[in-house]
Amino acid sequence: MNALAGGGTILTFPTLILLGVPAIQANATSTIALLPGAAASLAGYRREVATHRAWLKTLFLPSLVGGGIGSVLLLKTPEKLFASLAPFLVLFATLLFMLQIVLSKRKGDVEAHAPDGPTTARWGMATLAQLAVAVYGGYFGAGIGILMLVVLGFLGLTDIHAMNGLKNFFGITINVVAAAWFVLHGAVLWPIALVMIGGATVGGYAGARFARRIGKEKARAAVVVIGLGVTAVLLLQRS
Repeated sequence: MNALAGGGTILTFPTLILLGVPAIQANATSTIALLPGAAASLAGYRREVATHRAWLKTLFLPSLVGGGIGSVLLLKTPEKLFASLAPFLVLFATLLFMLQIVLSKRKGDVEAHAPDGPTTARWGMATLAQLAVAVYGGYFGAGIGILMLVVLGFLGLTDIHAMNGLKNFFGITINVVAAAWFVLHGAVLWPIALVMIGGATVGGYAGARFARRIGKEKARAAVVVIGLGVTAVLLLQRS
């Protein structure tokens, strides 16, 4: 599903919670499990990433720092508090995913010129915006892709290929930092993570083939329905 339509964390995180995994460990384990698939997706955008070095230089450091801050905040959050936040985090991510569907239908010419980097006037704004996105990404992660697309679009990028390449690069940067912190502090359930990594690898390959049969729109709709349903279930568990 993640290869086909995105939104993998919306599915994996609540699934682990419903299986009885503590919320913080579920988040950390999900972050680790989805990294290989994210790295594979980045490979398809090597050229776009390589030709936008100014953007890399501007946004790499805030991505790195923000991912670290978010992951530290997560492990500092009491388990009960994070568990109580879980339904609302899933709902927020699902709403972001719905926004992505709307924006994807309105995107313009994919061959539009992409600026070489943020203008001087917007450099500070770009840094702060990406830092905020990265903190959220290190803390929870679901939906950071659409948040980064919104930020990049606001900064003047219109080439969807360049935007996706940069989004994937910075997303991996954020998640690698967070994953390293989670591993260092023993927050990852490795038996579950390894099974999920295997499933994500096989699923990514199968998803690419299956995409030709059902289409992205139906898969995206399924993610939204599942996300809303899981939110309802998690809210019922709290009551």
